[in-house]
Amino acid sequence: MDLKLNNSDAYAALRIKDFRWFVSARFLLTFAIQMQSVIVGWQIYQITHDALSLGLIGLAEAIPFISFSLFTGHVADVVSRKKIIIFSNLAYFFCAIILLVVSTQLNSLLYQYGASPIFIIIFITGIARGFLSPAQGAYAAQLVSPDLFGNASTWNSLAWQSAAVMGPAIGGLVYGFLGIGYAYIIVVILTAAGFIFFTLVSNKPLPERIVKESIIKSLSHGLKFVFSNQIIVSAITLDMFAVFFGGAVSVLPIFADQVLHTGAKGLGLLRAAPAVGAIIMSIVQAHHPFFKNAGRNLLICVFGFGISIISFAISKNFYLSIFVLMISGMFDNVSVIIRSTIIQLYTPNEMRGRVSAVNGIFIGSSNELGSFESGVAAKLLGLIPSVIFGGSMTLVVVEAVKRFAPKLKKLRL
Repeated sequence: MDLKLNNSDAYAALRIKDFRWFVSARFLLTFAIQMQSVIVGWQIYQITHDALSLGLIGLAEAIPFISFSLFTGHVADVVSRKKIIIFSNLAYFFCAIILLVVSTQLNSLLYQYGASPIFIIIFITGIARGFLSPAQGAYAAQLVSPDLFGNASTWNSLAWQSAAVMGPAIGGLVYGFLGIGYAYIIVVILTAAGFIFFTLVSNKPLPERIVKESIIKSLSHGLKFVFSNQIIVSAITLDMFAVFFGGAVSVLPIFADQVLHTGAKGLGLLRAAPAVGAIIMSIVQAHHPFFKNAGRNLLICVFGFGISIISFAISKNFYLSIFVLMISGMFDNVSVIIRSTIIQLYTPNEMRGRVSAVNGIFIGSSNELGSFESGVAAKLLGLIPSVIFGGSMTLVVVEAVKRFAPKLKKLRL
């Protein structure tokens, strides 16, 4: 199936004021979340010196995220999406304040209970993310016309990846040079700024639902829609397993400490490297989209992502490691933009919340569950063999999707 997108103006989506506010707000909140992630990761590692504990950070967020996502997808289709986004942002803001207080004023809690208070706070952010993710995905599609979905996905990705570069890098540097208190203060300021920017986006009415349904029927219809569409389900599945097996983010603190010997400052750069590659590729795609042979390009890029992860695992040089992580980010960015565009184009407006929720369960939770898998694998197989195993499994997933989802391979946008 060929779908027509407007690729003539690289800045078309950014010319829409509401979309600019939305992207700016998303950048600020993502910056804060990514910065907080690297701070928490290093903090947990300093407390426990345990790979499994790093994996548990992801699990602590994934459990509530997965548990609430289907319900919150339904909520995003019946409650003001802007209100959901704003209240979720507020939850992140208060959690950042609590992390700051616990880490600077209530150190006795960490001495007495170890990392448990931090895991509880991360659990709460997982609930907030469960509400934020489907509402944000559905609301973004209401801000631009369908012919600009591809262009909007590119700029959304660029904003996210830019924040993913700056967040870990600044988080690691501020933590390393100024200490944990200043690092968390910046997170608090950024979440507050994100909240303000989200309030500036015009409120968009919910799409009219022709048929009134119970919550159970609403959720089942959302699931049925996703799983009956081979292109959507195969694109989501491909990304999910690639991230689940191929992600090495959770064990980067150990690579920084034991393999590359760079400490917190180097950890920030390692965390930022994939996003640097993604930013470069986002700019390329804004001007030269890869939609013509979208399905084939998606498969190639996920395969390239797996090769990059294997290369990172065997690297002993800090600069080479940064380079291959950048390449992994370039490959990943292409797959993210193509998948996001597929979902927006193939999903009816009144179902966007539920479909975004299913997508979030597949993709969003795979980051956290992938972190847990990485921690467990590192514990059982050893650090380097576990990452090689993950990259290799990504290659296996690509071959399986190519065989069992022929419609995806032939997709052109």
